[in-house]
Amino acid sequence: MEEFIQKAVSLLWGTPLIVTILGTGLFFTVASGFFQIRFFKHIMKETFGKLIKKDKTSKGEKGILSPFEAISIAIGGSVGVGNIGGVATAIAVGGPGAVFWLWVAALLGTIIKMVEVTLAVHYRTIDEEGNPYGGPSFYMEKGLGEEKKLKLWIVPAILFGGGILSTFFITLQNYTVSEAISSTFDVSMILVAFIYAILVYIMINGGIPGLGKIASKTIPFMCLFYIVSGLFIILKNITFLPETIALIFEGAFTGTAAVGGFAGAAFMQVLKIGMSRSVYSNEAGWGTSPMIHSTAKTDHPIRQGFWGAFEVFVDTGIVCTITALIIIITGNWCSGATSATLTLSAFESGMGYLGRVILSIGVFLFGITTTTGWYTYYEILLRHASKDNVKAKKAILKFYKYCYPIPGFLMVVMAVVKGLPGQIVWLFGDFTSAIPTFINVIVILILSKRFFELLKDYKARYLGIGKVDPDFKPFYEDRKKEK
Repeated sequence: MEEFIQKAVSLLWGTPLIVTILGTGLFFTVASGFFQIRFFKHIMKETFGKLIKKDKTSKGEKGILSPFEAISIAIGGSVGVGNIGGVATAIAVGGPGAVFWLWVAALLGTIIKMVEVTLAVHYRTIDEEGNPYGGPSFYMEKGLGEEKKLKLWIVPAILFGGGILSTFFITLQNYTVSEAISSTFDVSMILVAFIYAILVYIMINGGIPGLGKIASKTIPFMCLFYIVSGLFIILKNITFLPETIALIFEGAFTGTAAVGGFAGAAFMQVLKIGMSRSVYSNEAGWGTSPMIHSTAKTDHPIRQGFWGAFEVFVDTGIVCTITALIIIITGNWCSGATSATLTLSAFESGMGYLGRVILSIGVFLFGITTTTGWYTYYEILLRHASKDNVKAKKAILKFYKYCYPIPGFLMVVMAVVKGLPGQIVWLFGDFTSAIPTFINVIVILILSKRFFELLKDYKARYLGIGKVDPDFKPFYEDRKKEK
């Protein structure tokens, strides 16, 4: 079974998908004039700058969440166990060089995430209660179906939605949390998984608005908690930092020879695992967090797109990087351990048993916020699938809420009973992320003209670059009304 899954993942995450992601990122980077690099300061001003000033207000009238609540859920959904277990698995399989490709994918992912969030907000739909919802399936329907008259838009929409919804059954958060807590405090993984499921039930009870309030209070603390702990270990081992950086850059292009418990990795293996872990971690191109960003109150799609770029920066640029540096700088990367167990041992090497406890708490916080963040993605997909059938929509969403935590719990039970290693569980994650990612990046390429129109309009209105077109409508629904 392991060999079959590995072959399937290798095929899905083979050259075509890697070239598609890298090519899409390069295309938007070059065509936008390297926007995410040249206007990085402006992006930070519109995101991090507002957080520092505690300016969490919104300029848009329609929306369920404030931009801060939306980014909190989105970061909670992406900054999760992928940053701990996923990065560890990437290094365990591909060696330190995998980190370089994780960074490359993140740099290009910054503009990809900005594009997909912008399009999700632009093409969002107002439902019967006056609330906006959007995402890839929405811009497939409106951008491909209504604007480009492609009647077969439903095909990529179904494949995308099916790929995302498959992760409802193959979910890694409960497993990684249970693994970390179990190994640290010597308790049953199944017991931890059961308690985790109960907590998820409690948190999702208030729906998307309730999760927005919870996320806005917990996510900043969660990230700061992990960053400070990680920086302590890095500073403690600062003399090994140059050697660590050298290992990352050398291994990126030459692969890594076998050492200690590390089996060795060839160049293509290093590239593939770094790319896949980056996408799984920051979800750039996957089409997930644009769904929650679409519910935010904003006056311009590009403005919310900046929060998408900021999300990748925090997720991979900061949190994943800290995780990777700790694993390599402590020397644990060649121990033979994988997944969260590897990161736990690295923290323990840096801070003793206290480090293991701190990381276990971090894993729990990351896991629970990811699980609840993804709850919102599935809900938005189900809302779109239900269309205008209000009665069916309510019934489906009610059933979904009751069932949501169960698959994660059953995954842990299966892993414990069958004795599946962490690496196999993560292969399942790679399998379910590849198909929707491939479809989504192709679609945003097709709709790239609209993104550049929106970017041109934003630059004219708010950056003083170019001439403002007073007739340009930033939102698709407003365009339809005008026509």
